[in-house]
Order: sequence, then C-alpha cells, then structure tokens
Amino acid sequence: MPPSSTARARATVFAPRLAALLDDHLGRDVFRLEPDTVGVAGHEVADRILAARRATETERPTFKPLHGRSITRTEASTVTRTIGNDVRDALAKPLPKDVDLAGPWPLTGHLFLRDLILGQDPRRLRLLMSRNLELTPKLTWSVIAVGAALPGWPRPDARLTGLANRAARARGYQERRYVMGMYRRAAAPVCFTVSTLVANALWLGFPFDDGTSGRNIILESLRLLPPSWNILRNASPEYPAIDGRIGERDDVLLLPLLSHRDPALWDDPDTFRPERWDRLDPDTAPGYLPFGHSSERCWGRHMVMPLAELLLDLIRGSGLVIDPGQRVGRVPLLGLLGVEEVRLTRPRQWGRRGRTSP
Repeated sequence: MPPSSTARARATVFAPRLAALLDDHLGRDVFRLEPDTVGVAGHEVADRILAARRATETERPTFKPLHGRSITRTEASTVTRTIGNDVRDALAKPLPKDVDLAGPWPLTGHLFLRDLILGQDPRRLRLLMSRNLELTPKLTWSVIAVGAALPGWPRPDARLTGLANRAARARGYQERRYVMGMYRRAAAPVCFTVSTLVANALWLGFPFDDGTSGRNIILESLRLLPPSWNILRNASPEYPAIDGRIGERDDVLLLPLLSHRDPALWDDPDTFRPERWDRLDPDTAPGYLPFGHSSERCWGRHMVMPLAELLLDLIRGSGLVIDPGQRVGRVPLLGLLGVEEVRLTRPRQWGRRGRTSP
C-alpha cells in the first residue's frame, strides 16, 4: 500500500554530507570521495570487493582491538553467541506489564531493551549501556576504569546474563577492564541498533496498515535508513584488479546508503513500501547490505530482527502516535544512521469544552 498521508507529511532531513552523497553520487557505481578514498555504490563492484577478502580486525564494526588487545574471531564468535543466548532468554520470559513506550525514540526503546535483556546484571555493567558514553571514548574508558577498580566485583550467579557471568570470572584490574569493555562492545550495539531501527521505521511509515507484517516494515526501514550505512575496507592489492578506478593506495568506502536507493535496483526507490518484501529475499536482493555481505554476515542479525519486531508489535498495539507537531526528522552524520529523535505520545482527545487533553 502507498504510505499514509500522515507519513508523507513528515520530512527527513539528512546532514549536509549525507545529503551531498545522495545528491552527487546516487546511481553511480565507483567515484572518488577524497584523494585517498574511493566510494563504491554499484552492487556488482561491491560484491566483488567484499568477497575478495575478509575484514581485518581494524575494519570490523564491533570487535576492533580493545585497548590495544586483539580480539580473535573465536572470542568474538563466543561473545556473540553469549549475548544471543541472553536475548533468547529475555524473549522467552513474560514481558513486563504496563510497558510505557511513550517518549523520545530511540532513547526510550534503548532503555527498554537494556532493562529487558540486562536488568538483573550489576549496576556497574548496566551503566555501560548509557548512550551518553557515545559522546567520547575517554568518557567510556573512565567509567570502565572506575567500575573495574571498585570493590565488590560481581561473582557468577545464575540470575545474571551469560555476558555478565563471563565478566564475573575476570581476575585482576586489567582483566576486569577488558571484560567490561567487551560487555559494552557486545550488548550496547544490540540496544543501540534495534532502538534506532525501530525509531527509523516509525518515522518512515507510521501509522502502518494492519495487514503489513512487522518483518516487512523492518526490512524496508533497513533499506531506506540502514543503521550501518557504510562499510570501510582499507587499501588492499586485490581492489585495483577488481576496478581500475581504485588505486593501490586507495581506501574503499562501500555505501549501502546509496545502493539501497539505486533506481536501477529498486522500484520507486525513495518511497517506504514494506510490501515489496513479499516478493524479495533480503539475503539475495542485489545491493541490499544492511547486515553486510553474504561472505561475512553480521553475527548480530539474528538478535536484531526479533527484538525489532517485538518493539514494533508493542508500539502498534499501544495506541501511541508520533507527536502530530513533529514534522521534521533530522538524520545526523554518525556511525549509526538514524533519525535523531522521534516523539511518541498518547493521542489527544477532545474534552468537554472543546479542548484537547492527553
């Protein structure tokens, strides 16, 4: 179905550099962004680049070296499985009663997910979920340093998440700092990404037709506002052989932000149309890379989708609406692409004297 008139009345305003990418390079396959950086939006070239080699440890979005200590793929896989089990355990439990999801999103959704998944964990660990820590890495490491030094380090306990129990086994200050960093690296992206994705979906398409599946809504939101909107690959000898426009010293920035709106790949590319996913396979749709390339899919995708659908279902059944006074959603230039704030409110009703009341 076409988007509702309410959704069409809302304007999405991209940060200037993002808007310039869309204005200057949409529909192009390979183009120069900087003297030492080439942008790639063509799906065939992108496929070949991402298949050429695996991401190095510094190119990974989540498990980059932590305070100079490399994170092996085995450890990264183990930690991801651990948080995945924690998510499944949380989804298997009854949801809290009288959940109130009104307020500014994605913050409201982030706090809900933090408490849903990690609510029983020690406070020094849950503090690592604060969105304020995104302001600067120094603030994050200050909180970690204090938390690792405080007495009363948690002990393993069946009531804690697997991720917290993993941290509880740490011995010594340096190891505690490391496991606290890993706790944040594993859990925070889940809460950040899911809450941002749902906020994006609300902004782009709310109110939704009753017959539209939550899965399709999420997939379409991932298309138009992919939280992971770029994929970096550092200069590598494989790339000039793939395309002569890439020099041997050029870094490559692959841009799902552009390929997801390429008019050569998508019908009516700028329109929010969840029903398109009735006939498309997200794992094989050309140029669709919300969770990375088929050669190296994001390990967290199996957590993101069910959590996002859960939040969306709760909102759709809550009677909440987007604040009618909000007409503009701003998308800042950040690593995690999303509408800065979406205000969910209770619908206002007419009072006895013709005034509106909450």
